[in-house]
Amino acid sequence: MVTRRSIVQALAACATAAGARAATTATTLTAADVHPKDYPTVAAVNWINEQLASEFGGEIALRVYHSGQLGSEKDTLELARIGALAITRVHSSVINNAVPATRILSLPYVFDSTQHMRRAFDGAFGAEILAACERRGLIGLALFDSGARSFYNALHPIEAPSDLHGLKLRVPQSDIFIETVAALGASPTPLAYSAVFSSLSTHLIDGAENNWPSYYTSRHFEIAPYWSESEHSYAPDMLLMSKRVADALPPRQREFLLDAARRSLPLMRTRWDELVERARRTVVDAGVAVAPLDKPAFRRAVQPLLDRYLHDPEVKRLYDLVRDSA
Repeated sequence: MVTRRSIVQALAACATAAGARAATTATTLTAADVHPKDYPTVAAVNWINEQLASEFGGEIALRVYHSGQLGSEKDTLELARIGALAITRVHSSVINNAVPATRILSLPYVFDSTQHMRRAFDGAFGAEILAACERRGLIGLALFDSGARSFYNALHPIEAPSDLHGLKLRVPQSDIFIETVAALGASPTPLAYSAVFSSLSTHLIDGAENNWPSYYTSRHFEIAPYWSESEHSYAPDMLLMSKRVADALPPRQREFLLDAARRSLPLMRTRWDELVERARRTVVDAGVAVAPLDKPAFRRAVQPLLDRYLHDPEVKRLYDLVRDSA
């Protein structure tokens, strides 16, 4: 029986050969995502594969493993760094420690809106973030929307930071997210995304924070029906490629793939916007209560945390680039 473990072991075993096939033979590159097959990020990678097929007639193709078939985001990131996996999509918080420049993406209230975020990502700021990945053996292909993150819980509406006090909230396994939730007075509980539903069901946690599509597709709204639109973070997803694999490709294939990744953004964003609208409409129709929220109070509560990070000249420089796009 083919298992995820056997697939990962096979990928690791052929790490060097995966991207170094001769130009006269077909090359199949493996791509991974924890999201389901119809998710916007998976759709974007499938679109890239279609462009490769159209341009090269089967000389190079992507084999896309969705739904976490190859492990967690941390697993696939490490496989990409060593060259055992060609492409992976991960949340930016996963690489905050490995690529310090990405910390600015996770800090609270850096971006004002989806439009502001996209302008920053499409300009000099986004180019710098993607370029910074190369020092860790990764090629930054694209910054994909991951939406505005807000709080939801099973107990009561959250309208002010004081309503978070004492709540146990799941956060990504990221120092900045832990610090942000603690600054707001809640008890941060770092957990893998896959553990949130069971943790809500068993009352290990009272709530979490995420975007509308994740809240909907994970069915968290069935257990935690109180949503509060804090929009405290716009930390994106990142599409990354193994530098080792990229360097082994013929130049024309490599450059076309990188360009196709950039051109996948309009498709991804259109699919994302449609999914956000559908998710919000569905959960509200199901009875989820969307609480009015004192956003200025939330901004004030986390300002000391933001100021502390901005003491780092490099973080401050990147922050100023973002604010120039506001």
